Amino acid sequence: MKMFKVIGYSLKIIGCALVFCLPMEAGAQKVKFSKYFTGGTLRIDCSREGDARGDTVWVSRWLDRSAEWHGSRTQLIDPFDNGDYRVEMRDAKSGQVIYSRGYSNLFREYRETPKGRKEKARFEETLLLPMPRRAVKIALQRRDKDMRLVDGTVVDFNPAKDTLYFNYHIGERTDLELNGDPKEKVDVVIVAQGYEPEDPQLRIDYYRMKEILFGQEPFLSHRKDFNVYGVCADVEAGFGTFGIDRYLMTFSVWKLHDALGTTPADHIIIMVNSDTYGGGAIYNFYAVSSMHRLAEYVLPHELGHSIGGLADEYVDEDLSYGDLHRTAYEPLEPNITNLKDFGSKWQSMLPAGTPVPTPEDAGAPKSECGPLGVYEGAGYASKGVYRPVMHCMMRDYAPFCPVCRKRMEEVFKLYTR
Repeated sequence: MKMFKVIGYSLKIIGCALVFCLPMEAGAQKVKFSKYFTGGTLRIDCSREGDARGDTVWVSRWLDRSAEWHGSRTQLIDPFDNGDYRVEMRDAKSGQVIYSRGYSNLFREYRETPKGRKEKARFEETLLLPMPRRAVKIALQRRDKDMRLVDGTVVDFNPAKDTLYFNYHIGERTDLELNGDPKEKVDVVIVAQGYEPEDPQLRIDYYRMKEILFGQEPFLSHRKDFNVYGVCADVEAGFGTFGIDRYLMTFSVWKLHDALGTTPADHIIIMVNSDTYGGGAIYNFYAVSSMHRLAEYVLPHELGHSIGGLADEYVDEDLSYGDLHRTAYEPLEPNITNLKDFGSKWQSMLPAGTPVPTPEDAGAPKSECGPLGVYEGAGYASKGVYRPVMHCMMRDYAPFCPVCRKRMEEVFKLYTR
């Protein structure tokens, strides 16, 4: 539905860890998984409390997920400079970064709301990391005023000394499509809310949602790179998030991960048993869709956010965050630009002689992307922000454009190489 970006803020934190990633730095050392990790999974449940002026984060509990690490064992350092936050795990002895991932979260959106500008609120976050063999430092990073990732806090964790709770498991799991070893596949879990496990409609909707997942490129061509699981559980997803009727999200992140148990979960889809139009997504957090008749279009769009870290390309100047990308810095998302650093985006993909900006073709059918160019009007703004094509899944439910497809396929490789 929408994406937000950190513009830089003061962050106050007391002992915590948060999860997910970052870009690989030049000359980054290759990490040997067996040297640093046991093969298990560490789950960290955190609480984040704050408002637009800053926030405080703390670890509420460390959990042994009692499961094999299902993520890649070769692609441990995130190569993308995307997401409002990043987590780095560093070997305590050598200081080497041994794991990183970037992400965004609901708090980042809350602080942009009228309520978030003046009133504190608390949010749950769950981080999944490979279980380290020995003491590590977990650095929670955020964007500074210049949009650079910097340490907000660094937390010590020692598996031999810190108390680990065992992971809860409240959901009933179904294997929907298995194509290989989870360590070499993109593992997607569909969490079904509003069903009973024995409900015949559950099986029907699982199948429908799975086929929607693979109904668009680039997912269709990469179907064999995916495993898909179903988990039936109430995770308290609801409409009206932050006062937007169609924005369908859950604040019960710990309960969501309790439901998953040991299910492999590189990416999460929450399937809500409702025929009301709605959905939402956060980068490397989760995606949500109702079972409305337009779910075939809503879900791929939301997966563009949650998996690809893509921006909305449509225009809505009435939104309070319409100036989000009209800044002195190039947007993080790969599919929009304000031309501050267009060379880092899709400039190299343009056909020779393409004018920048590119004139629009008023007659271009909305069912087709049209020629690659630099078209004004994107990221909610009608002026000053540009998109790669006339029509795209991230704008008006057309196919994913070449720029969006390229990023999605790059993300797939993080799990399959």
